[in-house]
Formats: sequence, C-alpha cells, structure tokens
Amino acid sequence: MTGSATPPLRTPTAIDAIAEQWVDTLVRLEPTVGTYIGRVEANSRFGDLSPAGHDLYLSEVRSTLARLDEAEPVDDVDRVTQLDLGSSLRLAIESAEAGLHLRDLNVIASPSQDIREAFDLMPTDTAEDWRVIETRLRAVPDALAGYVEMLRLGIERSIVPARRQVTEVLAQARKHASPEGFFIALAAGAPAGSATESLTEAASVAAAGYARFADFLENELLPAATPVDAVGREIYALRSRQFLGAAIDLDETYEWGLAELERMTREQESIADEILPGATVHEAIAHLDADDARKLHGTDALQRWMQETSDRAVDELSRSHFDIPDEIRTLECMIAPTDEGGIYYTGPTDDFSRPGRMWWSVPAGVTTFDTWRELTTVYHEGVPGHHLQIGQAVYNRAVLNTWRRQLAGSSGHAEGWALYAERLMQELGYLDDPADRLGMLDGQRMRAARVVLDIGVHLGKQRPDGGGVWDAEYALEFMRANVNMDDAFVRFEVNRYLGWPGQAPSYKVGQRIWETLRDRYRAQQGDSYDAKEFHRRALDLGGVGLDTLQQFLLRDGATR
Repeated sequence: MTGSATPPLRTPTAIDAIAEQWVDTLVRLEPTVGTYIGRVEANSRFGDLSPAGHDLYLSEVRSTLARLDEAEPVDDVDRVTQLDLGSSLRLAIESAEAGLHLRDLNVIASPSQDIREAFDLMPTDTAEDWRVIETRLRAVPDALAGYVEMLRLGIERSIVPARRQVTEVLAQARKHASPEGFFIALAAGAPAGSATESLTEAASVAAAGYARFADFLENELLPAATPVDAVGREIYALRSRQFLGAAIDLDETYEWGLAELERMTREQESIADEILPGATVHEAIAHLDADDARKLHGTDALQRWMQETSDRAVDELSRSHFDIPDEIRTLECMIAPTDEGGIYYTGPTDDFSRPGRMWWSVPAGVTTFDTWRELTTVYHEGVPGHHLQIGQAVYNRAVLNTWRRQLAGSSGHAEGWALYAERLMQELGYLDDPADRLGMLDGQRMRAARVVLDIGVHLGKQRPDGGGVWDAEYALEFMRANVNMDDAFVRFEVNRYLGWPGQAPSYKVGQRIWETLRDRYRAQQGDSYDAKEFHRRALDLGGVGLDTLQQFLLRDGATR
C-alpha cells in the first residue's frame, strides 16, 4: 500500500528467493550495482570487465533464467517478478548474442563512466569510508584493463563503437587523468585525518589508469572504430525493447514523433503570445532570459533553489494529491562533482540511510540558470517524478523483493512516468505561470524532437526537410532548431543519442504509453475512476517493463 501506513508483510516465496539470489549475484559480479543500491560489502572493488568476466555473467544469467522458468508463482507479485525478471534475463542473452558488450562505449553510460561514477555514491563520513575509497581507487587500473581486453576482442571481431563516441570518451578519460581531474580532486577534498599520503597516491594510481585507457582509445580503438553512427534496424529494435520493456512499431513511432513535435511547437507558440503579445517563441524566450528576477547566479544558488522547490512540492503534494510516506519525504538536491552535462536521479538505499538524490552535472563555464526553464526539471527528478516512483518501490519492501524495489524496471517506465508527472503538475496548477509552462514545453518539445532524431539517424530515415537521409550533422542542426539551450549542452545531447540508441525516445514514448494506459484504465473504471487510486496501484507495482505494467494494471482495473 502507498501511504504512511506500513504495507502488510508478505511471506517470501521461491520466486522471491531466485530474485534475491540474482541481486546477490549482480552485487558480487558488478560491485558498482551494489554501490548504486547501497550494498556496501563490495565497495572496495570493481567487477571483471574482461571477456572472461562477461562469460561468467552470462552463465549466471542462463542459470537464473532456467530456475525462474521452472518455478511456480503463488500470487500476482510472483507473476510480475517472473515475467519481468525473465524478460530482463532474456534481453541480456539477446544482447550478448548481438555482441553489444564488445562495442559498449559511449559518452554517458558505459564502463568508462560507471567506474568513475561509482565514487559519487560511496560513503565519505568516516576514516574507514575513506580507506574503502582508497582501496577502490587502487582497483581502477585493473578494472579498466579488463574493459580494454573486451574492447580489443571487439576490434578483433570487427564489432566496434562509432568513432565519434571514442573521440568523446577519450576527452573524458584525459580529463580524469589530469592533475586537475576527478580523482586528484577527490583525494584533495578528503577531511582532515583521512587526507593521507596513501590516499593521494591511490588517486594518482586511478588517474594513471585512465591515462593508459586514454592511450588505448587514441592508439588502438580510434583507428579501428567505425565512422558510421547509425546502428541499424536490428540492433536498434533490441535496444528499444531494453529501454522500454515493450516492443513498438518503430516506423509508426517516427511518424507519431513528427506529429507530436508539431503539436508541441504550436502549443509553445500559443504560450509565447501569452508572455509577450505577438511574440515568436524565440522572442518570448529572449524576453524571459532578460528578466534577472528569473535567474540564479552560481551553483550554490542553483542548489538552494532546487532544494527549496523540491521541499515545497513534497510538503504540498503530500497534503493534497499523494500519500507520501515519511521515509521518502527527504530528497537531497546535489551539484554533481563533474561538469559533463546532464541531470539525473539516484534512488535511496534500501534502509533509507542514504536518501534519494537529484544530481545536476553543470557544464564547464555555465554559471547562470533560468528558473522558468528548470522548474519542471525539479518535478521530473523529484516529486511526483522519479523520487516518488522509485522511493515508493523501496518503501514497499514488505511486499516487493529487492530486485523489484531496487533494480527492476525500464527507462520507458521511469522516464515516461517523469514526463507524465510534468504534465500532471500542469494539471494540478503548479505551472500556471506561462513562463514555467513554456519551460516545461521546451523540455517536452526536446523529448519529442529526439524521438524523431534517434529513430531517424539509426534507421536511416529520410529527413523531414526532404534533404536526404539523417546523419549526425543534420541531427545537430535539427536539435538546435528545436531546443533553446546552451550549444555545448546540445552537442553533448546529440552525441549521447548517437551513442546510446533507443534510450532518448524512451522518455516521450514512455509518457505516451503511460497516458494511454491511464485513459484505458479510466475507461474501464467509468464513473468510479479515481486518479489518486490509479497512481497508487501503478506505483505499487514497482519498476517494471511497460508491457508488464499494462498487462497487470489493466487486468486489475478490469476485475476490481
């Protein structure tokens, strides 16, 4: 149950045991997963990123899937777990058969970033915490060496990432390796008593590991990398299913994305006229950008504003629109220790000792921020967005196993809900200021644009302007025409889409599925439909693929 009352305890089943064992296996084989969910027993090391490590992982996937398929579910909680975990394991096997692990390098979500980002979530309160950090710092070179071995096998088999991605990750690695890079700064920021000579040396060891990794990227992988950014229909369809937990018609979705983008544009134009009669969207934005009352100066001011906005939303929504348990009313708004761009959320640990956190990685040189652009981002990452959704799953520990609470789900489920939450906040009156609505639509238009861009580039679609087939240069031009953001951010975003196929559309496509699901549920319920009840039932399932969400929620709605 959602709310302040503790859910009734459910007796764990054989399927729960399989799911728990799979989480244990993941923490053992991929300690960064343990760090992410607050399992600190493996925080001093990294997993084996070499081909041998992947073979061991795949063996465990097949073994777990076999046991899961043989198990008999005892209730609907089991049925959801069996369906969703089984789907995840099968997708892992498909990905391995497609050789995706051999080309796993991109600008935002590959082992190069995972190794560095693991340190963001490690405890830093005690001297012992810093000793664990020191041990993991010393493990960085071996982790990267295993990763290099995997990428070398990809070179041998001609399964390689795109040259553009290698170039960008090379720049990231050089930055981490520098005397002003992340690892040296991490050690320098340790408190008195923990900032030892040994810790400083360990940071240098980690930085040197990234220097050698950068040399490999420059001298071996870059010459072998493909100049082609597009991954093609077959790989794209697989990646889309991974990110959505659902199969979609890619061609229909491309056409829907074009129509949705046009609708978003018209809505923006109407609001621009509200802000400044007769103004175009660009003129309205320029008008708002000139308003110093809507600006924040410096990351300290940004962090305070984020926190105050989030705290206010939690307080007000918990009294009026959602039952929000005390355990998830805390959301920490953080400035990330990197400057690579991006805003993201990390969930609470299972015991809530580490709360949910919203992170803002502010690009280098960006010092001013516009509140009208970013208000909806706080709702997206916080409440009623990711924090309510993910925190609620963690809260339901009496019913959901660890897999369901901490690791299950898809980008389409999570990001689709967060976009759905943005529109919900408009419906609830939190975006009544036309400027704030314009900011929300700016983000929604961007998400619609990247549905078109992502599918267009990777499937080799005809450009909407009739100028030939999509390519990276046109993708950058297209994004610049459809977003109003710093050009460094736009470039990062386009590089992200090119290297992480299927992920960017999962936001808007996920929102589409969530809204369609709500409408179908409402039709089933008729006059007895209650939005608060719909949200409760949906979030109580925890993270799942969107096919699983639809199957169980619509069935439950039809039988109530």
